[in-house]
Amino acid sequence: MTVVSGLIAVCLLLAVLLLLMAMRCLRRRRFLAFAVKAGISILLCLAALCVGLAGIDLLTYQRLTYEQPAVEVRFTSTGQGQFDALLTYPSKTTQQVALRGDEWQIDARVLKWHAFANLIGFDSAYRLERISGRYADIERERNEPHTVFALSPTDRIDAWSLLRTWRRFVPWVDAIYGSAVYVPMSDGADYQVVVSQSGLVVRPLNDAALQAVGGWKSP
Repeated sequence: MTVVSGLIAVCLLLAVLLLLMAMRCLRRRRFLAFAVKAGISILLCLAALCVGLAGIDLLTYQRLTYEQPAVEVRFTSTGQGQFDALLTYPSKTTQQVALRGDEWQIDARVLKWHAFANLIGFDSAYRLERISGRYADIERERNEPHTVFALSPTDRIDAWSLLRTWRRFVPWVDAIYGSAVYVPMSDGADYQVVVSQSGLVVRPLNDAALQAVGGWKSP
Protein backbone atom coordinates (compact mmCIF):
# COMPACT_ATOMS: atom_id res chain seq x y z
CA MET A 1 0.00 0.00 0.00
CA THR A 2 3.02 2.31 0.41
CA VAL A 3 3.76 1.87 -3.29
CA VAL A 4 0.09 2.45 -4.18
CA SER A 5 0.02 5.62 -2.07
CA GLY A 6 3.18 6.83 -3.79
CA LEU A 7 1.67 6.29 -7.24
CA ILE A 8 -1.46 8.18 -6.24
CA ALA A 9 0.62 11.07 -4.87
CA VAL A 10 2.72 11.29 -8.05
CA CYS A 11 -0.37 11.26 -10.29
CA LEU A 12 -2.10 13.94 -8.25
CA LEU A 13 1.02 16.11 -8.07
CA LEU A 14 1.48 15.97 -11.85
CA ALA A 15 -2.23 16.65 -12.32
CA VAL A 16 -2.05 19.79 -10.16
CA LEU A 17 1.07 21.04 -11.95
CA LEU A 18 -0.52 20.51 -15.36
CA LEU A 19 -3.70 22.21 -14.20
CA LEU A 20 -1.72 25.28 -13.10
CA MET A 21 0.06 25.32 -16.46
CA ALA A 22 -3.29 24.97 -18.21
CA MET A 23 -4.72 27.97 -16.34
CA ARG A 24 -1.67 30.02 -17.35
CA CYS A 25 -2.27 29.04 -20.98
CA LEU A 26 -5.92 30.04 -20.64
CA ARG A 27 -4.98 33.50 -19.35
CA ARG A 28 -2.69 33.88 -22.36
CA ARG A 29 -5.50 32.71 -24.69
CA ARG A 30 -3.53 29.67 -25.80
CA PHE A 31 -6.64 27.57 -26.00
CA LEU A 32 -5.16 24.51 -27.69
CA ALA A 33 -2.37 24.22 -25.10
CA PHE A 34 -4.98 24.76 -22.36
CA ALA A 35 -7.13 21.92 -23.70
CA VAL A 36 -4.19 19.52 -23.95
CA LYS A 37 -2.83 20.22 -20.47
CA ALA A 38 -6.25 20.22 -18.85
CA GLY A 39 -7.11 16.93 -20.58
CA ILE A 40 -3.91 15.28 -19.38
CA SER A 41 -4.56 16.62 -15.87
CA ILE A 42 -8.01 15.03 -15.87
CA LEU A 43 -6.57 11.74 -17.11
CA LEU A 44 -4.01 11.76 -14.30
CA CYS A 45 -6.75 12.35 -11.75
CA LEU A 46 -8.71 9.42 -13.17
CA ALA A 47 -5.55 7.30 -13.05
CA ALA A 48 -5.07 8.22 -9.37
CA LEU A 49 -8.69 7.26 -8.69
CA CYS A 50 -8.29 3.89 -10.42
CA VAL A 51 -5.05 3.16 -8.56
CA GLY A 52 -6.74 4.07 -5.29
CA LEU A 53 -9.74 1.82 -5.93
CA ALA A 54 -7.49 -1.04 -6.98
CA GLY A 55 -5.42 -0.49 -3.83
CA ILE A 56 -8.55 -0.69 -1.69
CA ASP A 57 -9.41 -3.97 -3.41
CA LEU A 58 -5.92 -5.31 -2.76
CA LEU A 59 -6.46 -4.71 0.95
CA THR A 60 -8.97 -7.58 0.84
CA TYR A 61 -6.08 -9.86 -0.08
CA GLN A 62 -4.03 -11.17 2.84
CA ARG A 63 -0.27 -10.62 2.57
CA LEU A 64 1.50 -13.89 2.05
CA THR A 65 5.20 -14.04 2.85
CA TYR A 66 5.16 -17.43 4.58
CA GLU A 67 2.74 -20.27 5.30
CA GLN A 68 -0.05 -18.92 7.44
CA PRO A 69 -3.51 -20.03 8.59
CA ALA A 70 -6.42 -18.82 6.51
CA VAL A 71 -9.43 -20.41 8.22
CA GLU A 72 -10.50 -23.30 10.45
CA VAL A 73 -13.60 -25.30 9.52
CA ARG A 74 -15.66 -27.54 11.84
CA PHE A 75 -18.38 -29.84 10.50
CA THR A 76 -21.59 -31.00 12.17
CA SER A 77 -23.81 -33.56 10.46
CA THR A 78 -27.45 -32.47 10.08
CA GLY A 79 -28.65 -35.40 7.98
CA GLN A 80 -27.60 -37.83 5.29
CA GLY A 81 -25.03 -36.00 3.18
CA GLN A 82 -25.83 -32.68 4.89
CA PHE A 83 -23.45 -30.70 7.09
CA ASP A 84 -23.23 -27.38 8.87
CA ALA A 85 -19.76 -25.88 8.41
CA LEU A 86 -18.54 -23.31 10.94
CA LEU A 87 -15.67 -21.21 9.57
CA THR A 88 -13.43 -19.39 12.05
CA TYR A 89 -10.97 -16.88 10.61
CA PRO A 90 -7.70 -15.72 12.22
CA SER A 91 -9.50 -12.49 13.16
CA LYS A 92 -11.88 -14.68 15.25
CA THR A 93 -14.85 -13.74 13.08
CA THR A 94 -17.06 -16.68 12.15
CA GLN A 95 -19.30 -17.71 9.28
CA GLN A 96 -21.69 -20.66 9.12
CA VAL A 97 -22.89 -22.35 5.93
CA ALA A 98 -24.87 -25.51 5.12
CA LEU A 99 -23.23 -27.87 2.63
CA ARG A 100 -24.45 -30.99 0.83
CA GLY A 101 -22.30 -33.84 -0.41
CA ASP A 102 -19.48 -36.12 0.69
CA GLU A 103 -16.60 -33.64 0.48
CA TRP A 104 -16.01 -29.92 0.84
CA GLN A 105 -13.90 -27.68 -1.36
CA ILE A 106 -12.42 -24.26 -0.70
CA ASP A 107 -11.12 -21.95 -3.42
CA ALA A 108 -8.78 -18.96 -3.30
CA ARG A 109 -7.18 -16.45 -5.64
CA VAL A 110 -3.43 -15.98 -5.43
CA LEU A 111 -1.37 -13.03 -6.69
CA LYS A 112 2.36 -13.73 -6.92
CA TRP A 113 4.91 -11.06 -7.80
CA HIS A 114 8.44 -11.25 -9.18
CA ALA A 115 11.31 -10.99 -6.68
CA PHE A 116 12.16 -7.37 -7.55
CA ALA A 117 8.54 -6.38 -6.86
CA ASN A 118 8.80 -8.03 -3.43
CA LEU A 119 11.83 -5.84 -2.71
CA ILE A 120 9.78 -2.65 -3.15
CA GLY A 121 6.90 -3.84 -1.00
CA PHE A 122 4.75 -6.20 -3.08
CA ASP A 123 4.24 -9.51 -1.26
CA SER A 124 2.35 -12.45 -2.70
CA ALA A 125 -1.26 -12.29 -1.55
CA TYR A 126 -4.33 -14.50 -1.38
CA ARG A 127 -8.04 -14.12 -0.93
CA LEU A 128 -10.48 -16.89 -0.08
CA GLU A 129 -13.24 -16.97 -2.70
CA ARG A 130 -15.78 -19.70 -1.99
CA ILE A 131 -16.61 -22.90 -0.15
CA SER A 132 -18.75 -25.61 -1.68
CA GLY A 133 -19.96 -29.16 -1.22
CA ARG A 134 -19.12 -31.86 -3.75
CA TYR A 135 -20.02 -35.49 -4.34
CA ALA A 136 -17.51 -38.32 -4.64
CA ASP A 137 -19.65 -40.02 -7.29
CA ILE A 138 -19.62 -38.27 -10.67
CA GLU A 139 -23.27 -39.10 -11.45
CA ARG A 140 -24.37 -37.59 -8.14
CA GLU A 141 -22.16 -34.57 -8.86
CA ARG A 142 -24.08 -34.10 -12.11
CA ASN A 143 -27.57 -34.60 -10.70
CA GLU A 144 -27.66 -33.79 -6.98
CA PRO A 145 -28.20 -30.26 -5.56
CA HIS A 146 -25.06 -28.14 -5.27
CA THR A 147 -24.25 -25.78 -2.42
CA VAL A 148 -21.71 -22.98 -2.73
CA PHE A 149 -21.10 -19.85 -0.65
CA ALA A 150 -18.97 -16.76 -1.24
CA LEU A 151 -16.20 -16.00 1.22
CA SER A 152 -15.35 -12.53 -0.15
CA PRO A 153 -17.51 -9.52 -1.00
CA THR A 154 -18.46 -8.76 -4.60
CA ASP A 155 -15.98 -6.25 -6.04
CA ARG A 156 -16.85 -3.03 -7.78
CA ILE A 157 -13.33 -2.85 -9.15
CA ASP A 158 -11.55 -6.20 -9.04
CA ALA A 159 -7.74 -6.02 -8.98
CA TRP A 160 -7.61 -9.70 -10.00
CA SER A 161 -9.57 -9.08 -13.21
CA LEU A 162 -7.65 -5.90 -13.99
CA LEU A 163 -4.31 -7.67 -13.64
CA ARG A 164 -5.46 -10.56 -15.80
CA THR A 165 -6.68 -8.20 -18.52
CA TRP A 166 -3.68 -5.85 -18.49
CA ARG A 167 -0.98 -8.25 -17.35
CA ARG A 168 1.28 -7.48 -20.32
CA PHE A 169 1.51 -3.91 -19.01
CA VAL A 170 2.38 -5.05 -15.46
CA PRO A 171 5.66 -6.95 -15.92
CA TRP A 172 6.31 -7.38 -12.20
CA VAL A 173 3.39 -9.86 -11.90
CA ASP A 174 4.81 -13.39 -11.76
CA ALA A 175 1.63 -15.47 -11.59
CA ILE A 176 -2.14 -15.02 -11.21
CA TYR A 177 -3.89 -18.26 -10.45
CA GLY A 178 -6.63 -19.99 -8.54
CA SER A 179 -5.99 -22.64 -5.92
CA ALA A 180 -8.52 -25.16 -4.59
CA VAL A 181 -8.44 -28.17 -2.27
CA TYR A 182 -11.07 -30.66 -1.18
CA VAL A 183 -11.31 -33.31 1.55
CA PRO A 184 -14.17 -35.39 3.06
CA MET A 185 -16.81 -33.98 5.36
CA SER A 186 -17.45 -35.85 8.60
CA ASP A 187 -19.41 -35.19 11.76
CA GLY A 188 -17.22 -33.42 14.33
CA ALA A 189 -14.26 -33.06 11.95
CA ASP A 190 -12.03 -30.00 12.38
CA TYR A 191 -9.75 -28.82 9.59
CA GLN A 192 -7.28 -25.98 9.19
CA VAL A 193 -6.70 -24.33 5.81
CA VAL A 194 -3.26 -22.74 5.42
CA VAL A 195 -1.80 -20.82 2.50
CA SER A 196 1.74 -21.14 1.21
CA GLN A 197 3.56 -19.91 -1.88
CA SER A 198 2.31 -23.04 -3.65
CA GLY A 199 -1.37 -22.49 -2.78
CA LEU A 200 -3.87 -23.94 -0.29
CA VAL A 201 -3.24 -26.85 2.08
CA VAL A 202 -5.82 -28.52 4.35
CA ARG A 203 -4.71 -30.24 7.57
CA PRO A 204 -6.85 -32.33 9.99
CA LEU A 205 -7.00 -30.93 13.52
CA ASN A 206 -8.71 -33.77 15.41
CA ASP A 207 -9.31 -37.53 15.31
CA ALA A 208 -12.60 -37.21 13.42
CA ALA A 209 -10.87 -35.35 10.62
CA LEU A 210 -7.90 -37.76 10.63
CA GLN A 211 -10.24 -40.73 10.35
CA ALA A 212 -12.18 -39.07 7.53
CA VAL A 213 -9.01 -38.36 5.55
CA GLY A 214 -7.40 -41.71 6.47
CA GLY A 215 -10.39 -43.65 5.26
CA TRP A 216 -10.89 -41.54 2.14
CA LYS A 217 -11.47 -43.72 -0.91
CA SER A 218 -12.55 -42.94 -4.46
CA PRO A 219 -16.01 -44.18 -5.42
